[in-house]
Amino acid sequence: MARDRFPSSAALSRRAFVVGTPLFLAACVTNSPAPVGPMSIYGPIPGEPFEVPAVDTTGIDPQFLRQVVNYPTKYPVGTIIVDVQNRFLYLVEKDGKAIRYGVGVGRQGYSYRGWATIKRKEKWPHWTPTPNMIATQPARYKPYAAGMPGGEENPLGPRALYLYDGDRDTLFRLHGTIEPDTIGTQVSSGCIRLLNQDIIDLYERVPLGTRVYVVN
Repeated sequence: MARDRFPSSAALSRRAFVVGTPLFLAACVTNSPAPVGPMSIYGPIPGEPFEVPAVDTTGIDPQFLRQVVNYPTKYPVGTIIVDVQNRFLYLVEKDGKAIRYGVGVGRQGYSYRGWATIKRKEKWPHWTPTPNMIATQPARYKPYAAGMPGGEENPLGPRALYLYDGDRDTLFRLHGTIEPDTIGTQVSSGCIRLLNQDIIDLYERVPLGTRVYVVN
């Protein structure tokens, strides 16, 4: 069910440009035991310039919490696979394993498929709606045409990974969220969003040049 909570021009507040609908990935996946509880991996993160509070995971389907899964695949270790249909992101590890993260997928999440490369990584990124977003929904997005600096109210959350096709910016991003309850859902706006603790974890694990395959 699509959700649309993008804020009015008065304040971005606790609503975000969220992210859309996912697809099937052909690899065989078997869940590991239940993921570690929220007090360990989803607690508050200290040392950041802005607050990263603990996530209340009680309303999130456990399958969308970070966990290691069996994931035999032909893709090399370190590859990111974005499964748009099923709302999962996989970071391929050795021995037929992967770290699986739950994601929310927005309209822009359907805009790209195939291979891309992470060529930018930003902490507390600046956010600017795309020209297409402004053109199609000017009342909603035009107030933010000049962009919004990083911070607790920014829709991209504490980290963003930017995907490029060669030197072309695909406008496809992996980023955080200020609406954790939308993880695992289809939403009306945005690209691929992860829980803030998860995007920080992924950000630290993957270097520039990481290859990303979007199944869409």
